[in-house]
Amino acid sequence: MITFEEALTKILERMEAMPVTSATVRELAGHVIAENVIARIDSPPFDNSAVDGFGVKVADVANVGEASPVKLSLKGVIRAGDRGDVNLAPGSAIKILTGATVPPTVDAVVMKEFCNEKNGNVEILESVKAGENIRRRGGEFLRGQEIVRGGLRATPPVVGLIANLGYRTFPVYRKPKAAVITTGNELTKPGRDLMPGKIFDSNSYAMSAAVRACGIEDVLSLHAAEDERSTRDVFHRALGFADVIVSTGGVSVGDYDFVKAALESLHVETHIWKIAMKPGKPVYFGVYTTPRNKRKRYVFGLPGNPVSALVTFRTLVVPAVAKLMGVRDCADELIVRAELTSELRKKAGRLEFVRGRLKHEAGKLYVQPTVGQDSHMLGGLATANALITFPLEAEKLPAGQSVEVRLLNW
Repeated sequence: MITFEEALTKILERMEAMPVTSATVRELAGHVIAENVIARIDSPPFDNSAVDGFGVKVADVANVGEASPVKLSLKGVIRAGDRGDVNLAPGSAIKILTGATVPPTVDAVVMKEFCNEKNGNVEILESVKAGENIRRRGGEFLRGQEIVRGGLRATPPVVGLIANLGYRTFPVYRKPKAAVITTGNELTKPGRDLMPGKIFDSNSYAMSAAVRACGIEDVLSLHAAEDERSTRDVFHRALGFADVIVSTGGVSVGDYDFVKAALESLHVETHIWKIAMKPGKPVYFGVYTTPRNKRKRYVFGLPGNPVSALVTFRTLVVPAVAKLMGVRDCADELIVRAELTSELRKKAGRLEFVRGRLKHEAGKLYVQPTVGQDSHMLGGLATANALITFPLEAEKLPAGQSVEVRLLNW
């Protein structure tokens, strides 16, 4: 068996980003941008007002205050979208609304709250400094400047930034297709009567949801019966459709575990089979290269127990899919340290991810293991917001000890 860290490194080394395509700004969300974002214009593109107020000459309001206001002649109004080509003379002011152009002859903008407008004049009750409440052209960045590096997810702020710069389309990595495969003869679809010896299928729904949460939209759900031919046929179909395949069950060494043998018969190259981690010792990772165009297909065989499947998906598959989608810092997840609230014990030899609830109290972070830590107990994972790292060779973590905690963000 290899360690969790070795397994993750081995997986990420073999993942190759999807081909680059183009998306409109309306379609960007959920993609990963493939090129650096370069400013096409200055931002802001012109001097504009940060507030609703009145543009003035600084010399006209140098010594004013509530006890000694100054009255200026009001010369009109500049609204957002107006050209703003006004020549402001001494002794006068112009109303300027938020975001509107500030003419070069205006030294500063006095906030509306410190002004009284009446009968074509405005009374100024507060002095201002040159440039006050004016957003200068290029104050954020200049045309030609690199703003954001490629390999970043197109979050709403990234989409807004790209649109704000005037891009109609932008290069992105193509989203992969995925196949989710469940195995086993004991599974019954939710909503049907549960016969003796059967259990409701949760893995196909949980795995499909997990894959879609990664940003993949095209997901094929398949099921393989517990026989060698069915397993091989289902994986053959998946390899013809998907860029990434995630299966649950049938990956260990039992009499009816056919996944590894079926994949190898389909010429999938095995790279990982067992990992020294809990939950999730029996984990398969292999790569298939298509004969015609040499595109890679990535196969993850996860354990059949629901918690084991989801934890291994979150810790191993999520960063791999991120790299496949083009993310550069695919293993960059938020890891913090928190005080353990109750003692934990295990046998040495495997890294264990303990489900926990992270909370903040009185300026400190605390983490409490959830109730139900067995690999079939979904309740403990459903209520968890973090994974506590129980190191490989450690056998005991006492209450009060500082532990490493990964935020469980699905």
